[in-house]
Amino acid sequence: MSDKAAAEQLVEHYKALKNEIHKVIVGQDDVVDQVLISIFSKGHCLLVGVPGLAKTLLVNTISQTLGLSFNRVQFTPDLMPSDIIGSEILDENRNFKFIKGPLFSNIILADEINRTPPKTQSALLEAMQERAVTTGGHTYKLPSPFFVLATQNPIEQEGTYPLPEAQLDRFMFNIWVDYPSFNEEMAIVRATTSDVKLELNQILSGEQIEFYQDLVRRVPVTDNVLEYAVKLVGKTRFNNESAPQITKDFITWGAGPRASQYLVIGAKCHALLNGKFSPDIEDVKAVAKPILRHRLVRNYRAEAEGYTMDKIIDSLL
Repeated sequence: MSDKAAAEQLVEHYKALKNEIHKVIVGQDDVVDQVLISIFSKGHCLLVGVPGLAKTLLVNTISQTLGLSFNRVQFTPDLMPSDIIGSEILDENRNFKFIKGPLFSNIILADEINRTPPKTQSALLEAMQERAVTTGGHTYKLPSPFFVLATQNPIEQEGTYPLPEAQLDRFMFNIWVDYPSFNEEMAIVRATTSDVKLELNQILSGEQIEFYQDLVRRVPVTDNVLEYAVKLVGKTRFNNESAPQITKDFITWGAGPRASQYLVIGAKCHALLNGKFSPDIEDVKAVAKPILRHRLVRNYRAEAEGYTMDKIIDSLL
């Protein structure tokens, strides 16, 4: 199959995926789009929103429509690295045997990821970057494809451990899950208080997802789009010559090169899903907020003057 035909087939599968997901998930179009872009771009997602906005249900629904194995890990203050990676035990022959933990799955839902101490949070670092884990001197490959979709509650900060910058940087997208509109909430309440059972169809297999991930990488990109992405990230660094005044006034730390990489990959995927064969600057802008908002560090002045991260990114765009 030619890349052009494969790109057209991806659009069809993408539409079918969204139709299946919206059987269960009402509204949240942008959230669904961004999660699917991250999956086809081989990235991980951090879903931020108050409890009860169907973050867990969304991840579970997507795993069913993609035909992938799914494990949910509830992150708590007493969770240890071995609880998610696995541990070695002595078998009946007195030999050490590795018992795989819940991390050995295609989709991992790291629920309330900021509720567990840094020791356990950092156990995910190698898994997210290398798609492998090392324990007892042995390295074990994780299933492919592999995604970490983590959730976080932005309100409760008591008893939480902020994610370190190195781990935040591993997430391709920071997706803000907002409240539904009145009509959407009416539809949610109507659907969830009845006895209707919904059957979800599997749209894609793991092999097809890996094929589409490779296809996204093969999408050609022009130099002006590359330059725009790299310059945009450069503008977030206060010591950069091209940094505007808003960066110097409100940002203490800018985004690293991984942001530039994700902007280009995300723009390629966004272009493909919208029927284009090469990304333009509008595609970079479309994925800029979820890619940049967790990579910039605001100072106290920004918070005092009410400059949200999205407002700062809008000015940079």
